[in-house]
Amino acid sequence: MAEAIALMDIDEEENQNHLSKPNKGKNVVVPATPPGGKATPWVEKYRPQSLADVAAHRDIIDTIDRLTSENRLPHLLLYGPPGTGKTSTILAVARKLYGAQYHNMILELNASDDRGIDVVRKQIQDFASTQSFSFGAKASVKLVLLDEADAMTKDAQFALRRVIEKYTKNTRFALICNHVNKIIPALQSRCTRFRFAPLDPMHVGERLKHVIEAEGLDVPESGLEALKCLSNGDMRKALNILQSTHMASQQITEEAVYLCTGNPLPQDVQQITHWLLNESFSESYKRISEIKTRKGLALVDIVREVTMFVFKIKMQSDIRVPLINDLADVEYRLSFGCNDKLQLGSLIASFTRARSALVAAAN
Repeated sequence: MAEAIALMDIDEEENQNHLSKPNKGKNVVVPATPPGGKATPWVEKYRPQSLADVAAHRDIIDTIDRLTSENRLPHLLLYGPPGTGKTSTILAVARKLYGAQYHNMILELNASDDRGIDVVRKQIQDFASTQSFSFGAKASVKLVLLDEADAMTKDAQFALRRVIEKYTKNTRFALICNHVNKIIPALQSRCTRFRFAPLDPMHVGERLKHVIEAEGLDVPESGLEALKCLSNGDMRKALNILQSTHMASQQITEEAVYLCTGNPLPQDVQQITHWLLNESFSESYKRISEIKTRKGLALVDIVREVTMFVFKIKMQSDIRVPLINDLADVEYRLSFGCNDKLQLGSLIASFTRARSALVAAAN
């Protein structure tokens, strides 16, 4: 006869929180070697299966691992940019806690889809209110995972706060979000918070090498550097770029990676910056328009890469800062669909002002 499990111990001082179900490319946990693996997205095929496999953030992982081992897991709020290991960490915790009973002991929801107060009052409360059972020596509470929790309405968050308070004895809640400021303070205060920063290029490179070796890919060092550069610390993005480039090219070179993503090549960015700093307005406009059309580049990508290049080149700080601000304004206007031709003119004008300031400073 199954016995009701004992309650999981937790310090009163430790805070608590929500739930999450992966959706955007992270719905289903796939075994490391699934049947028909070639058709499986690599972000799922190579998702870490244990806490030891999670790349980077070892201080956070070790803390959560210790709390799990001591049967004192609090409610969790994991926040930070996409692709930094938040969902993988919680799923690894769930596997460690429940083993074969994994699917029976957790409720996964994605707040991007299930974001209203009715979901909290029905699905979540119904799941949290039922007593969990233990079929082995180790007792455990149930777990509610709520991914993209920052998409929840305010009413749903306030309702969830009450559910967390009421069912703490037999249920733990894990909230995952990108923007913690969109989570109401009442929920934040009930959770132990962990911030997942963008991954270091070294950790991204290590994980990519593991996938490259497992898949038997031909990736030169320049291609690996391009993958790390374009990922910007997002492991999911790095794996998606690697897989899509592999589908388009036998050898994953730097050029193949940039062509697959539509980003300007580094040498193209250098050439465009040279024109902006040295050519006249009309000549710069003509040449940039030509390379933009010939290579199918988006102006917003050009502006973003040129901005990063400006950060790297030597330039007086009092001149560089206004230029960076001008470039940010251009990128902002482009994000709202402003005319490309007008914004290209604005981009060139920003560099013309910076060039005049450099000449004046030199004299």
